[in-house]
Amino acid sequence: MGEERWCLVVSGQEAEERRRRLLEAGLLDRRYRPRQEGGTVLLPLTDEFPGAVRREFEAVPERPNLPRHEIVGGIAIMQENDPAGAGRVLTSRPSLHTVLFPETPVEGEYRTRRFAVLAGVPATRTRVTEYGLRFDVDLSLAYFSARLSTERQRILAAMEKGERVLDMFAGVGPFAITLARKADLVVAVDINPAAVHLLVGNITLNRMNNVVPVLADAGHLPRYGFRPFDRVVMNLPMAAPRYLPEAAALCRDGGTIHLYALQEREGEHLPLIRGVTRGEVLERRVRTYSPGKWHAVYDITLER
Repeated sequence: MGEERWCLVVSGQEAEERRRRLLEAGLLDRRYRPRQEGGTVLLPLTDEFPGAVRREFEAVPERPNLPRHEIVGGIAIMQENDPAGAGRVLTSRPSLHTVLFPETPVEGEYRTRRFAVLAGVPATRTRVTEYGLRFDVDLSLAYFSARLSTERQRILAAMEKGERVLDMFAGVGPFAITLARKADLVVAVDINPAAVHLLVGNITLNRMNNVVPVLADAGHLPRYGFRPFDRVVMNLPMAAPRYLPEAAALCRDGGTIHLYALQEREGEHLPLIRGVTRGEVLERRVRTYSPGKWHAVYDITLER
């Protein structure tokens, strides 16, 4: 079948999170394909590891040297304006239909970017499949990050059934619709009309009847008279911290706020958090954003 390697045997539910952690630690051997064995997933390791066992794996076929890019559904987003490299990316992945280059950073009230088409079909719209859910996305109209898929699953795993959830910056609905699998109610808010239009379509696409889309400025939400929520998601990394007082006003005592923020030092937003709660705060690094700056999440237990 292949070559025998050390591997870690994990359940299917935890496979993606464990794969990511091994990758970050440099312990995942990317030369070999992970594989399923019964209800478990076998993750090949670069070396022996506590709890590791020996199994056979197939080697990953060598791929051409491709420029760095991010995959969103059928679209690849390049980091460099490199049409020749875009052509190689397009031909290397049959599932792709378009390769884009962002001409602007994420900007403005609606968090959008302008793109140039480097290869393939001139389009910014695509469908993303994530853990059995489907999301229609238009990258020119609403922000979407596939890199937060494991974060969405992490929060879903931490939830109790029947929670009331508020997604303050919902975009096209990846957090809201994912968490609706356990929630009693999810109120999904965004200020961008195009994002809310896509969100409504994605609610229908995934047959969710417990997600309520709201077109509104998150800063105005406390005046709408909502009953306190058990969990509040704040995924607006460049601006979410300034909305923390509103999030605290909307969250029940003992509830949880997930604050996503960009920062340049550990605990950068703790003073602001301590202004609204005495509760437990857990800080995690999600991913690198730029040199010296990273995307962090603070899991906050609200205690007034």
